Amino acid sequence: MAIRLKSLLAVGDGLAKLTETRSVPVWKMAQSDQDIRNRLLVARLPAMPEILFKLLELCQADDAGMAELAKLIANDAGMTSKVLNVANHAAYYRGEQKVGLVQALSILGADVIKTVIISESVRHTFNGFSSSASRDMRSFWKHALTTAVVAREVSKKMGYLHSEEAYLAGLLHDVGRLALMTVAPNEYGFNFLAQDDENLCAVEIRTLQISHAEAGAWLVERWNLDSFMADSILYHHEAAARIETSHALIRIVHLANWMANHPLEAPIPADAGALCQLSNDTMLAIMQGAAGQVKKSAAFLGIDLSGTDAMPVPAVDSPKEPTANPSQPGQLTNAVLDMTLAAELRQSFARQKGDTQLLNSVRHNARILFDVDESIILLMNGEGQSLVAVASGDRRQRLAEFSISLSENRSGVAETVRQRRLGFLDRAGGALSVPEEQLLRIFAADCLVCIPFVDGAQCLGVMVCGVRSWQLADLQRRERLLHTFGLQVGAALAAAARDQGEIDRRIARIKEDYRESSHRVVHEINNPLAIIKNYLSVLDEKLIREEPVAGELSILNEEIDRIGNILDEFGGAEPKIQEQPTDVNKIIKQLVSLFRESRFLPASVHVGAQLSEQFYEIDAPSDLVKQVLVNLLKNSVEALPNGGLIEVVNGGQIVRNGREVLALYVKDNGPGIPAAVLAKIFTPVVSEKPGNNRGLGLNIVHSLVEKIDGFISCTSSKTGTVFEILFPMRSSVLDGFSSVSTKDGV
Repeated sequence: MAIRLKSLLAVGDGLAKLTETRSVPVWKMAQSDQDIRNRLLVARLPAMPEILFKLLELCQADDAGMAELAKLIANDAGMTSKVLNVANHAAYYRGEQKVGLVQALSILGADVIKTVIISESVRHTFNGFSSSASRDMRSFWKHALTTAVVAREVSKKMGYLHSEEAYLAGLLHDVGRLALMTVAPNEYGFNFLAQDDENLCAVEIRTLQISHAEAGAWLVERWNLDSFMADSILYHHEAAARIETSHALIRIVHLANWMANHPLEAPIPADAGALCQLSNDTMLAIMQGAAGQVKKSAAFLGIDLSGTDAMPVPAVDSPKEPTANPSQPGQLTNAVLDMTLAAELRQSFARQKGDTQLLNSVRHNARILFDVDESIILLMNGEGQSLVAVASGDRRQRLAEFSISLSENRSGVAETVRQRRLGFLDRAGGALSVPEEQLLRIFAADCLVCIPFVDGAQCLGVMVCGVRSWQLADLQRRERLLHTFGLQVGAALAAAARDQGEIDRRIARIKEDYRESSHRVVHEINNPLAIIKNYLSVLDEKLIREEPVAGELSILNEEIDRIGNILDEFGGAEPKIQEQPTDVNKIIKQLVSLFRESRFLPASVHVGAQLSEQFYEIDAPSDLVKQVLVNLLKNSVEALPNGGLIEVVNGGQIVRNGREVLALYVKDNGPGIPAAVLAKIFTPVVSEKPGNNRGLGLNIVHSLVEKIDGFISCTSSKTGTVFEILFPMRSSVLDGFSSVSTKDGV
């Protein structure tokens, strides 16, 4: 006969029987129905301590013993302190030395320890209700403890295996009164002091449209307390005839509540214990022994029960009903509440990292705000033609391939997305599509609520929630908040998409930079590798002729070092400081000789050089100058497929734009460069030359020259091409020129 969370706040069969003969004033229906329940849904009610849940799991284990209890308590400093205080109480220990935790457990025993943990957890939770601090809680605590003690003893007499669960259910059976007191102190303040019986429930339903039994069961379900505890709380005022075949815990709490309310001196009706098969003598013995146990438990918890017997109790047949209060929440207050919740949602969604966290947060907040446990999120696909489910939770596999087409489907869900408005769907409202029927079956729901995720003029997806029919009216009255919720989710999804797009663009740029750097490395390393390869051939021939090879070996070593420097440069290593000044003439001589001897040149191409007789110290390392000139020379060779002349000229020191620079020129008498190519001469291009990594050489040259704050330019005509390179000077000496060519020697 257990019930689930979805029906706890319903005006179900039992509630209908209580209300069908009563007329409810219109103002009360409007106020209570849309207000008290909503306040319960959004209120920040306290949570149960984690140690209680762990204890309940432990109690279910057949082989759990004192060692497991000790381990559980030792992990909670507050509970350790409470157990030690109880163990050192005069009722258990009369020694002079204070006992430690291990000794305390032996003194108290498992049953007392479990009672202490349960009672202290509930006391901590009850103290968390915001309105309880301003109320005299003595009568409430006395009734809760009495019901708990009686429930435990009744469970033992019945042979119910989980007496701790019965004790906890007894403690919590009136927790709904605290919840109602917290969210509706003005309406419920007087009724909070009334005796806990069926007359109180009738007045609660008449004035608030909800009883404390319903509110308590709903709250216990929200705490995820398992078994039939919520059912025992919901039905503790139900007619005995309706629950006589129900679960044992429901019957135990029902009887325990009756016994806690029944005066000890009054006679017990003959069939009072029939629900739990207890005789009147057994019930009387339990009731007589309960007072002492309650007093002891209250002392352990630090609860003062003195004077409770003399406290007046309002008449149970007519608790005070609230009068209309103009200060109660109205449209303006609700609007402010919605704005506050919207701001909180926006911040909550913004804190999430990635789509998965964001959508989990969306489900979590929807569960808290709207009391919907069953939902599915469908997001727009890339083409905007269908909604695709985001699989999650227990039904991950089942929902993984669920989708709704927008181009062909005229369902309510599809219309919600197309029109960017809320949708409330049920079978009574018209024919449902097959996907909607599927969702109703999956959720075991009566209705579907569709919340579109809207950002500006676009809808990014929808959340479809399965609800019971009794929830639909409440959610329709909260349409503004539902709409705001969808807007906040839409904004968060759009922001996440923008962030992801920026991340994708950055990754693409990094990949492109990596590819470009890789091409540059390959291109530049190919130059010294080609030189090494050609010089190895030269070296081989000289060794056969037994000629000196010291010069060639020196060049090979230099080129190998240059490969290392290139790799260091592209790897981000700090450049090595060159101790010796750069001798530009020497570099030119080496390169002219290199291109002649290492067979870089076709027979029809000649390389010459004009060298300055003076030495100029420039702000450029020799490797860089060599790298620049090798690229330019190879480029010129490729520009002379039919033969021609290439000249490298050391133009000496000149003044350009107020700066002293050393001018070098690389000239050829080829057919020239087309104007369209010349305009982008230093831009990376896809070259038509054979081989890999072509079209990068001049761009690399340009980058190298800029790196040392130099300058490079190119002029070209039908009679040839000239590259001018200006290197910054360190010192200046001006003198004449000398000329050298490949024919005359270098």
